[in-house]
Amino acid sequence: MRIVLIGPPGAGKGTQCQRLVEYLDVPHLSTGEMLRQAVLGETREGQQAASFMERGQLVPDELIVGMVGQRLMRPDCRKGCLLDGFPRTLRQAATLDEFLERQAMSLDGVIELAVPREELVRRMLSRKREDDDPEIFARRIESFERQTAPLLDYYGRQRKLVCIDGLGTADEIFGRVRAAIEKFASRHQGHDEAAQ
Repeated sequence: MRIVLIGPPGAGKGTQCQRLVEYLDVPHLSTGEMLRQAVLGETREGQQAASFMERGQLVPDELIVGMVGQRLMRPDCRKGCLLDGFPRTLRQAATLDEFLERQAMSLDGVIELAVPREELVRRMLSRKREDDDPEIFARRIESFERQTAPLLDYYGRQRKLVCIDGLGTADEIFGRVRAAIEKFASRHQGHDEAAQ
């Protein structure tokens, strides 16, 4: 299964991703991690990405999509993957769809972890990480909301989006995530049978 997990900073995506990777037995593709590895490995893409990152600019969509595309072609992604932090923009989502279509692949579903802003701020204040400056955190949430709202519409229109309540214990939330995955799986099975 190919699943995209979307959620604002502090929504608990990391925790759910760890559980999902184990549950689905698929690799976890984090674009942040991919960029770090590419920069460290001094690959051509890594050098290009580093030049943007050093200037504090966003890495261009083409570069990110290219890196994700290469990663999706590796054998461990054949039976699926969990995409985290990607796509972030409408353009990335459309480019990803085009890429998957060319490879005769598709996304099975998109899960949004929805958490109210007040709760995100409360969590950020309670975890007290060095990089959690309230002002920066507020900007990250605003940027997420601005970029992601159109994405949710995009995947909603494709009937691939399931919105999950991100409040509760990690176990309760994972129970909701699992229910969404089962929904995607049964829909996928229906498509396969219809195609036969």
